[in-house]
Amino acid sequence: MKFHWKSYSPPEGAQIKEWSDWRWQIKASLSRESDFASYFELTNDERAAFEQGTDLFRIRTTPYYANLARGYSEHDPIRKILIPTSSELTPGAQQMLDPLGENKNRPARRIIHRYSDRVLFLVTDFCSVYCRYCTRKHFTATDQVFPKASEYDESLSYIKKQQGIREVILTGGDPLTLSNKQLERVLDDLRSIEHIEIIRLGTRMPVVCPMRIDDELVKMMKKHHPIFVMTHFNHPREVTGEAAESLLKLVDNGFPVLNQMVLLNGVNNHPAVVQALSRRLLYLRVKPYYMFQCDPSEGTDHLRTSIDESLQIQRELWGHLSGLAMPNYSVDIPEGGGKAYFVPNFQTGQNGNTRSFVGWDGVEADYVSPEPKDWRVPIDAENYFKEWEQLKKAKERSQDERI
Repeated sequence: MKFHWKSYSPPEGAQIKEWSDWRWQIKASLSRESDFASYFELTNDERAAFEQGTDLFRIRTTPYYANLARGYSEHDPIRKILIPTSSELTPGAQQMLDPLGENKNRPARRIIHRYSDRVLFLVTDFCSVYCRYCTRKHFTATDQVFPKASEYDESLSYIKKQQGIREVILTGGDPLTLSNKQLERVLDDLRSIEHIEIIRLGTRMPVVCPMRIDDELVKMMKKHHPIFVMTHFNHPREVTGEAAESLLKLVDNGFPVLNQMVLLNGVNNHPAVVQALSRRLLYLRVKPYYMFQCDPSEGTDHLRTSIDESLQIQRELWGHLSGLAMPNYSVDIPEGGGKAYFVPNFQTGQNGNTRSFVGWDGVEADYVSPEPKDWRVPIDAENYFKEWEQLKKAKERSQDERI
């Protein structure tokens, strides 16, 4: 099956040159009720959210992304992502400002160090679209677009000091809302640190503002390879002609691109929707990487699925969808517990070294493991002990180093 990507024409009155300029898209962002009313016939629930909910979380979207939902009802999946409703004002089963416990793992204002070998570097708090299910409401949308000099220097100093860190994940906010000059400064500084091997860049811009991925950006970023780009598509309708072009520009220039979707109630919580998104992305050489359980951040209860429902979705996909297209289902344990991965459990029993299984299509078989007395440590393993110990200790620091 060949895919055909739908392109979206600018609304009547929009100038093509402006519409195609990512800077104009951000400058012309919809952020007030009157802006959204020019694109949508707002419901009473949506109007109530604009009137009462702006203190909970800022509202913003690019004209391009708003145009994807234009003409659809309030139940439209994309509209659910970008327009607030009064449901955000209702306390739910679980409400947390910092559901991932990130503030417990912040040795510096702009650094989150939860896992030993990698850190998050919050290079901006600004997003071109404030998704209603955002997990980082404790940090984003406070207009600290680029770190203060002291915060920036503090972040680099920490990364340099912790020599077991191998990977830096640029996030925020959305790093691609920064200017090329600002982003290049960050990349240059990170590449000057000898022990940093991988840079990961998390962005939703290919989804909400694909014109950001232009030749100038790609040419600059290529100088700092290896850079992995983590995108955030949630619905197959987000994969437009414009989005496809931006993704191809990245992969054709050597950027591995992986996608992280979030399971959202009424948006993508059906195996048919997940497989449709995954296959379209894979066709564009984008690996479906994660299928996240929605975090219980404030105002998101109406958008969250249950873990049981999510497991059922994963189970239905298993065996029918190529492993290349199958995202890892993961739950971030609240309070900073890290990721918990789920896969269908096909084991039915165990007797000594023999484990019994029934596969997804009913095939039954045993797997017999070698005896522990036959296990052998590789003869050259000790060559790698030093770097392994250094990596494991990368997060060690005294309490007074924490903020």
